[in-house]
This record gives sequence, C-alpha cells and structure tokens, in this order.
Amino acid sequence: MSFIQTNFYNKIDPSPLQVIRHPQLSTANITVSIKRDDLLHPDISGNKWRKLKYNILEAKKRNIKHLISFGGAFSNHIHALSAAGYHFNFATTGIIRGETHYASNPTLSQAQRWGMKLQFVDRKTYREKESSDYLHRLKAQYPDAYIIPEGGSNHLAIPGVEEVVTELLQQSTKPIDHIFTATGSAGTLSGLISGALKLTNKTQVHGIAVLKNAHYLTEVLTNFVPKFNDLNWHLHTEFHGGGYGKVSAELAHFCHQFTQETQIPIEPIYTGKMLYALWQLIDQGYFSPGSHIVAIHTGGLQGLAGLKQQKKI
Repeated sequence: MSFIQTNFYNKIDPSPLQVIRHPQLSTANITVSIKRDDLLHPDISGNKWRKLKYNILEAKKRNIKHLISFGGAFSNHIHALSAAGYHFNFATTGIIRGETHYASNPTLSQAQRWGMKLQFVDRKTYREKESSDYLHRLKAQYPDAYIIPEGGSNHLAIPGVEEVVTELLQQSTKPIDHIFTATGSAGTLSGLISGALKLTNKTQVHGIAVLKNAHYLTEVLTNFVPKFNDLNWHLHTEFHGGGYGKVSAELAHFCHQFTQETQIPIEPIYTGKMLYALWQLIDQGYFSPGSHIVAIHTGGLQGLAGLKQQKKI
C-alpha cells in the first residue's frame, strides 16, 4: 500500500455495522443491520466519500491539485468534495446548477468556508455537463484541474464502493441475504453489485431509485459493471415518492419516527426514502423469514439544514 493510500486509510476508518431493533422486524422474523457510512468522517461521509476516494488518489498520483465537479444547490457531493479538498489540500471548484442567491444556503456556505469556488450556470448549460464539447471548454478554462462527474459516479467510484462489501464480510456475524441502497446516479449500486459478484454471489443487491423514470439506470449499470449477473440485483423504481427531492408527509413522519426509535439520524432524500421502501417491502412479505438485510446509510445528513430552510421537513 502506498504512502498516499496509508494516509487516507488512517484518516477514514471502516464504518460500523449496527443491528437495529424494531417490533415490525421481530414480527416478520427479519434482521436488519445498518452500515453506518454516515459515521465515516465528520465532514466527508457516506457514499460520497466512497466514490471520491479513488478519484482523489488518482488526482494525487497525477500531481493535480485542483478538483472540479457538478451539483445542485444542496448537493451532498459538492459538500463532500469541498470537505475533501479542505482536508486533503486540494483547490476545489463547484459548477452549480441554479442562481447565485443559493450561495448563502447552508450547503454552499459551508463549501465556501472550506475554500470551494462556486461557478453558477443556468439549467440549460448544466444539462450539457457530460457533453464532450462542454467538457472540452471546461478543460480549456481549467487546464490543470481533475474533473469528476456529478455525484462522483465514474469507473474510479466502483472500487471505493466495493470496499463496503469487503467491510461487511468482516463485520457481519451471519450471512447477508440482501443489501439495500438508495440510488440516484447508480454509482453506489454498481459498486455494491460489483463487490457482491466478487465476494458473495448469493447476496442480492437492491437499489431504491429516488427519482422518477429511473429504468434508464440499468444502462448505466451495464457501463459500470459490464459482466454483472442479472440474478443478483434488482432496481426498484416504484418508491420514488413523486420524484427526486419530493418529501411526502408520510415519508417525513417515517424518518422522524425511525430516528426516534433507533437513535439513527436519517434524511428523506436518500437513506430515509430507501428505508421507507424497505419497511413497505417487509410489510408486503417480500422477504423469507429469517432473512438478514443490510441497509447502507449513505450519509447526506448535511442536507437536513437545507430541507428545513426550504420547509420540506
């Protein structure tokens, strides 16, 4: 292991695996454990760190000192990237979808305190973020920068997420039948599928899509994990709750009650929506009695302040 990798491992240890207690689980004879990636680091947590890790190592390997990426005004990825830049001595620039007044919101205010420069673009321009022409112009503007896609989801994200499965095999005292994660860009889901294929083929990986019309994510998966086995994963597209960022009263109540009952804080955009879907599936008898399910807490708790500011919770 290189000095750089040792330094990174020393800063961010494996997250704990926590078995939760709940009457509904006892009734169904189901065990649910939470992989607490929200506890990876006070500032850089969840799947955003998993996906950033090997991108940052690649930038260090190339001796690049400036990271650029994309996100919305309340983006967990932008928040994590700015924190990583602060802690690992990178300059950072965020290409932000929306208007400049968002610069004062809780997410972007903190990003700026960590040294991130913000570049706001309109929604039409933002939609071009993956086009070769736009990226060529961006590279011309920032010739010495390392560009990371929105959400951090690229091929270097996969080995970082695979480490979740490696940790689970070391931490779990019983076989894991199912792994659940929220999915938006499919990077985390792809990494979990890839990890499960290599290490535990009997484990089924489930992605709960948090946005509408998410069937296209299957194509993304084939790009990230070209040899995936159709039998070991499932994309659930029916639990989006109205679309990305939509928070119903029922979902908000579930998140509040879950946090009270388990003392595990969750947010309703990703992890809360995934757990709400998981609870519905348990209610429907989707799982065999005796099943052990691991749900990945993908962090994102920084977004709670923004949700409160927007009066969504």
